[in-house]
Amino acid sequence: MARRGRGGWVQCVRFRLSICGLLFAWLCASGGLLDIAQVFAWTRMYAGYAQSMSVGEALAQTFDPAKPCELCVAVLKVREASGGAAKTPAAAASAEIEKVVLIAQGAAPLVIAPVLEEWPAARDEFSGMRVEPVPLPPPRGGVVGNIV
Repeated sequence: MARRGRGGWVQCVRFRLSICGLLFAWLCASGGLLDIAQVFAWTRMYAGYAQSMSVGEALAQTFDPAKPCELCVAVLKVREASGGAAKTPAAAASAEIEKVVLIAQGAAPLVIAPVLEEWPAARDEFSGMRVEPVPLPPPRGGVVGNIV
């Protein structure tokens, strides 16, 4: 393994730091931090409910809109203050977009079957080839020698 000099490590750290900074900026701009905070709140609520309830009841209580926790209320207030919808991003996107067309999604193949008025007549291709009777086997003349 080749050893990097001091300049190589500095460039590597700068590159990783810039990638992390870009990722953080993208999360802030797209509202991803609010989504992360909401998932954290749901996880915390589920963990609290799961200690005293069954899995199904804990999930039902966690996602019950009538019983939000303090963090859920704070996320909702921040979304409303930022002009975002009070819904989740997936619900807001599905309400705005009627149909999503994927780039890799190809059109369904068009298959058209021919319309036949009637079935073609079946014909026997080998029936009319031979009309004369089958000849008898040829005589065995020319055999030299006796058969013992």
